[in-house]
Amino acid sequence: MKISIGERIVRTFIDSKLTPLILVGTLLLGLFALVNTPREEEPQLHIPMMDVLVEMPGSSTQEIEQRVSIPLEKRCAEIAGVKDVTSVSLPGRSLVTVIFHVDEDEEKSLTKLYSKLATHSEWLPVGASAPLVKPHSVDDIAMLTVTFWSHRYDHATLRRVVAQLDEQVRNIPDVSTTMIIGGQRRQIKVTADPVKLAAFHLDPLRLMAAVQGANHDMPAGTVVRDNTEYLIKIGGFLQNADEVRQLVVSVADDKPVYLSDVAVVTDEPEEAKELVFFTPGAAADGSAMSSSTDALPAVTLAVAKRKGTNAVVVAERVLEKITALQGSLIPAEVRWTVTRNYGETAQEKSNELLEHLLIAIVGVTLLVAAFLGRRAALVVFIAVPATLAVTLFLSYCFGFTLNRVTLFGLILSIGILVDDPIVDVENIVRHFRMSRNRGRPTRDIIVEAVNEVRSPLLLATLAVIFALLPLAFVPGLLGAYTRVIPIEASLAMGVSMILAFVLTPWAAARFLQETEVPTADHVTHDAEGGGTRLYRRVMTPLIYQRGKRWLFLGSVGLLFVGAVGLLVLQLVSVKILPFDNKSEFQIVIDMPEGTPLAKTAQVASAIGTYVKTVPEVLTYETYVGTTSPVNFTGLVRHYFLRKGGHVADIHVNLLHKGARNTQSHDIVKRMRPAVQAIARQFAARVTLAEMSPGPPVLQTLVTEVYGPDYESQLTLAERVRQLFEGTAGVVDVDWSGKSSQPTYRFVVDKTKAALHGVSTAHVAEVLQIALGGRAAGALHLPKETEEVPLFIQVAQPGRSHLTDLQELKVISPSGHAVPLAELTSIELDPQSPAIHRKNLKPVVYVMGDTAGGQESPIFTLLALDQTLGQWSMPDDGILPRFFTQQPFLTDRLSLKWDGEWQTSYEFIGGVGFAFLAVLVLIYMLVAAWFQSLVLPFVILAPVPLSLIGILPAHALAGAFFTGASVIGFIAGAGIVVRNSIILVDFMELRCKEGVALAEAVIEAGVIRFRPMLLTALAVVSGAAVILFDPLFQGMAISLLAGEVVATLLSRMTVPVLYYLVSARGADTSRVETPAIAQPADLGTPRVIVPPRIIWPDYTEALPTAPKVGTGVSSDRSLDREKPSDKAA
Repeated sequence: MKISIGERIVRTFIDSKLTPLILVGTLLLGLFALVNTPREEEPQLHIPMMDVLVEMPGSSTQEIEQRVSIPLEKRCAEIAGVKDVTSVSLPGRSLVTVIFHVDEDEEKSLTKLYSKLATHSEWLPVGASAPLVKPHSVDDIAMLTVTFWSHRYDHATLRRVVAQLDEQVRNIPDVSTTMIIGGQRRQIKVTADPVKLAAFHLDPLRLMAAVQGANHDMPAGTVVRDNTEYLIKIGGFLQNADEVRQLVVSVADDKPVYLSDVAVVTDEPEEAKELVFFTPGAAADGSAMSSSTDALPAVTLAVAKRKGTNAVVVAERVLEKITALQGSLIPAEVRWTVTRNYGETAQEKSNELLEHLLIAIVGVTLLVAAFLGRRAALVVFIAVPATLAVTLFLSYCFGFTLNRVTLFGLILSIGILVDDPIVDVENIVRHFRMSRNRGRPTRDIIVEAVNEVRSPLLLATLAVIFALLPLAFVPGLLGAYTRVIPIEASLAMGVSMILAFVLTPWAAARFLQETEVPTADHVTHDAEGGGTRLYRRVMTPLIYQRGKRWLFLGSVGLLFVGAVGLLVLQLVSVKILPFDNKSEFQIVIDMPEGTPLAKTAQVASAIGTYVKTVPEVLTYETYVGTTSPVNFTGLVRHYFLRKGGHVADIHVNLLHKGARNTQSHDIVKRMRPAVQAIARQFAARVTLAEMSPGPPVLQTLVTEVYGPDYESQLTLAERVRQLFEGTAGVVDVDWSGKSSQPTYRFVVDKTKAALHGVSTAHVAEVLQIALGGRAAGALHLPKETEEVPLFIQVAQPGRSHLTDLQELKVISPSGHAVPLAELTSIELDPQSPAIHRKNLKPVVYVMGDTAGGQESPIFTLLALDQTLGQWSMPDDGILPRFFTQQPFLTDRLSLKWDGEWQTSYEFIGGVGFAFLAVLVLIYMLVAAWFQSLVLPFVILAPVPLSLIGILPAHALAGAFFTGASVIGFIAGAGIVVRNSIILVDFMELRCKEGVALAEAVIEAGVIRFRPMLLTALAVVSGAAVILFDPLFQGMAISLLAGEVVATLLSRMTVPVLYYLVSARGADTSRVETPAIAQPADLGTPRVIVPPRIIWPDYTEALPTAPKVGTGVSSDRSLDREKPSDKAA
């Protein structure tokens, strides 16, 4: 007899001394990967994003747009790989953001941008600065932030301490960048008296030139003396405030005028432009930080790690260094609190998920033990860890990090990879229990049993891989975020298939052995169980009675329509990006532009006073004039650009999720009304920004308003904003049409200025130095960790009001002091908003979040869009709304939906295409295997049946139907197809062996149900451990409910459909029509009595019957038991 390759492999490894070494080797590889794979909070995403800043001082917003933004956008849009180009034009500057497609190489993208700007510099207008390119990456996000605070020291002292510490932290291996937020730097401040300046014929510009000229040192060349060459240097840098005071800045009446004669020179902290405060919350009671209830001066040190390194290790090293320096470099009175530690959360999440992984393995093992016995479970227990170990090692080789998504992928893999060893072991046990195998060698039985299912298992494994792998090519951020799941699951399936040839037979030969082979006394024909008898009684009329057959299929169809109807009726809410349960969130505060820092600090303090009363708040840090250390959400929303006296940010740290009973999203919802009420008292806009559980977006709800001119766009956007604010469940409404800061313009009379010999530039610089101040250099102090600038500014009384500024004197070349009032007039510039553009089109953004009532952004969007569709436009037409792309023309007002909808659309579209590819690939695979164009439809038919369980389960659980739910559905589809293949392959085999079609169809559901049920329960066991994770709850529900329902329904649906397909044209007249009998017992419902067929024990072969089937021949029958081998 010809021996197949699979049988040769099994016979080779079943007694090989190499097999246990392979087992040990796989486990060691997994341990190596587990120890060495970097651990992170989130998966690595490659989204090249660069900001290009160009300044053109004095230009209006409109001029900046036309002269800078538009030409720069056009050049950037020409670069290959660019996805979006956005810009914002402000008075005097333009910021263009270039976003490349996901997975574009970051270094190559940056090189392409630099090359484009360098080779096309002709667009740069006169007076504009060279483009400054600033790349941004996910790796720039600080994975560790430590806030230093003190009862004793002020902001400036804390800044100096943290600056010295920063030098130590930078020396730690794998630390990438650090940032110090808050505090005031040391500076030498020269506060000029405008009256004294004028008396000595000086103005601020001349004073600055005098200071700059004195703070100079340069090499002059070399000189040879005594055969030695010496370097010559001339000048000398200023070293301290006393030297600065003694500078001679002018001469009057042949006497030197010292700087101290016209200005006050002090060594002091710079004027506060940003403030940081630390406050313990209500949950801090009893802890060391609860000794103070007031907001304390603070400075935050943010630390980012290098790309691809272990966040856990880097965070531990930094904290060890800080702890070691406490009491020496860090004074004892300076306390510090870790306000973000993604290394700790990554470690915690990894440990939690590894624990879930172990629970899932044990659960699957116990499941197999319950059905097949403890020895069979031991075989499965060996195969599963070995498979996961190799999968972990392959993930390490592919460069994946150990994060929440990769571990979820492994947990998902358990439910599907365990199918190979389960089917093998189940069939081995079944063969052991056959009476014809009594006395046969154990190894021969194992080889025969494994070979019998090897071909359909190979086909089924390929079907599952084909179902999962296309998901790895879903485009967009969310596709990249979840890409590791289908890759890892496919790897696990392939490894499981290989190890099923090697380890499972070897383990079965050692742990099952003859103890499972029945002796003559144990060979019985026990009666079938109640479940099997019920199955036969239900299936018999479905096979033999056409009406009931079609009634059953119609009922299944109605169940499917009813399940899908839950979406239409909005009984199942769709939210592709679910809410997470994080321990931090932000309160982003925006005051009207021009609000002083002190006023904004007052608003932040008022909101902070309420935040302190929330019982789940552990600590919070208030950032005024700047932003807190950015997270992934802040990176996408460009929070790092938030600077100025009108902005503030409260970073709130909650209790650990294990120490509170409320989800973070529910806490934020509870806090929002009170925070919004306080903000309204100060005319402030606040956004409660939760950390995104996946790839973040600009905002949950975003509308982009396009039109022929910016004024009409602003008018329409204002109406949309009002609609958002008036819609229940839409919160944190904001828009990009806010007015800019009020501006007074000093208009220089050029004629008068020329008569005095003064230029416009001279007047402008005098006013700039007097009002805003300017650095005239810096002290050169090697021991200072931060630069100490020489800062010149006019005293506060001389710059408090417009009239004070007009009294400032400008010194003409002839030495005359000319007041600004004589040379300038003051005008109030009209306020105009910043001009935003996206992909070469002007746009106005309107943004909002969903909370409270309907939290599904898609359903909320549809409701809003329905209202927008009823608006009448100036041209008496309907407002055009776009969902997938920008309007082609902007000659009329239109609107496009963006935000989470765009991410959802890209993901759903990509998944839809991937799912179509899945169906095509599986169809081709099955058609090639069975040599039939019809049977693949039978095998694929149960795929949608899982929705009958998935959608009602989401409705009953009150859970969102998320992107993870979609992945769970498709992963489940592969398992459903796998079960269908096993059923159909068994029917085909029985028909080839001469069993009647009807008998083969029913027998398949009886014999193959146990491995199908075991597979489904294994999936349930694996998915149950992630059921309460907010991010992947949808996946768990899809796998749990989908697999249970699909397994139960496919057990009936596939045989019925197979019978329908195979019976066409076949001679079934020999089958006796079943009779309907009325039992003697009155009141007992009528039952269908099956045909008079003596059903054999399902573990034995059926008697030979006329062959009815698809007539497909295959060499696969060589590896299966032949009718001639069976007992009579």
